[in-house]
Amino acid sequence: MTKIAVVPGSFDPITMGHLDIVKRASSIFDEVKVVVMNNSSKNPLFDVDERMALIAEVTQAIPNVTVDSFAGLLIDYAVEAKANAIIRGLRAVSDFEYEMQITSMNRFLNENIETLFMVSNNQYSFLSSSIVKEVAKYQGNISGLVPDAVEKALIEKFK
Repeated sequence: MTKIAVVPGSFDPITMGHLDIVKRASSIFDEVKVVVMNNSSKNPLFDVDERMALIAEVTQAIPNVTVDSFAGLLIDYAVEAKANAIIRGLRAVSDFEYEMQITSMNRFLNENIETLFMVSNNQYSFLSSSIVKEVAKYQGNISGLVPDAVEKALIEKFK
């Protein structure tokens, strides 16, 4: 049986922390689907197609990773993708409460799909897409916080 994991997020943009979670998930699961979700409470810098293209570029060397997007409920996407698990990254204890609420709702909607939490690598525990965008907006150094292709795309966006 093929084990399929979904790694959801807004990925606006993908950071080295996100990429670390994707790489680690790819070593555990047969297939990993990175899915760009539409978060109605966020105002994205990059449109969905741009985010998907950046993710595809930075994950191209990981053969069992594919990129997709979805505008509905995550659990519906997971069912359509025949996923066994949803992978969520945790940076700090403060992430846990929010993630636990989402996990509980997903479990209520479909108890057959597990949610697994991966604790972020310590070197990325402070990192978020929002903070990267803020630093990039003011021409701060984001080298090492995002893949090179993302750094170039951010510089271009803020020109």
